[in-house]
Amino acid sequence: MRTKNKSVFICPETHLPLYEFHKGGKRILATYNGIIYDFTYDIPDLTFPRKLNTTDEKTRSFYNQRVANYDKYLHLTFYTHNEDEKILRNKFIDLLEIKKNYKVLEIASGTGRDSEIIAERLSKGGELYLQDISSEMLKYCKNKIKKKTCKVNLSISNAEYLPFENNYFDALYSFGAIGEFSNIKKALLEMVRVTKKGGKIVFGDEGIPVWLRESEFAKILSTTNPQFMAKIPFEEIPLEAREVRVQWVIGGVFYLIDFRVGEGEPTANFDFEIPGPRGGTYRTRYEGKLEGVTRETKDLAYKAIANNGISMHKWLDDVVKKAALKELEK
Repeated sequence: MRTKNKSVFICPETHLPLYEFHKGGKRILATYNGIIYDFTYDIPDLTFPRKLNTTDEKTRSFYNQRVANYDKYLHLTFYTHNEDEKILRNKFIDLLEIKKNYKVLEIASGTGRDSEIIAERLSKGGELYLQDISSEMLKYCKNKIKKKTCKVNLSISNAEYLPFENNYFDALYSFGAIGEFSNIKKALLEMVRVTKKGGKIVFGDEGIPVWLRESEFAKILSTTNPQFMAKIPFEEIPLEAREVRVQWVIGGVFYLIDFRVGEGEPTANFDFEIPGPRGGTYRTRYEGKLEGVTRETKDLAYKAIANNGISMHKWLDDVVKKAALKELEK
């Protein structure tokens, strides 16, 4: 077995590097500890787990079987709402703030209708990575974008276990597939993991806003496609999300969320002294809670601070500390 090159992909199970080998005239990707992935249609199949759960397997099977019809009739989504598909898709992709040399990942690229637009915004120095759980979708997409200028890498993989290093991409995009994922929260965490700090993530799917869900308009749409009534995944958005925005597009029945990737939880100035009788800081009010006292004691305490001209925080901090130290000296 002969080593060729280190791959741009990593093992989705272990996050170890993958290397391309030729084994018996066949291309494979493998880790040096023996985890092997094959190619389908000359596209690496990095699906993990190898046996998908029922939901994800059903999704893969569904899209594998209807690629041509999917692409043929997808324009009807825009036609229904009297929208121009090309104009809208370009507006969605504008939110990525792509520069010509960016590395961009598209999750669930499908037949490549957005992929073409993204590729046109990248130069020879740019890189477009297309991911989908359906090999047939990627095969179709591959043929559609083969003449584009930028470098293109495709992978058959599970959005919940992406085969990419941490902080690898400048921007990440996914439209029209999130609702199909069995674990949306995990998929969004993976998107954050592989995107650089400060990079943009844009994702969306069917999702009629709550104020329209009892309307006849919504009932007519959801009779043909129940996915319009799916829960919009606000609760699944990772805590690293910054500058989060949501809008409803394509007739107001698809949500589109974009945010910039931050690091960890948001931060704030929790340590300045808050003016007023209560005093203290945001942090001391959170970290310094003690057991309550009687109403009579509370009233007496407020009279005491009024006489001393200090805040309740300052008075209590001094009184409690002195009493505690005195007790500990016994």
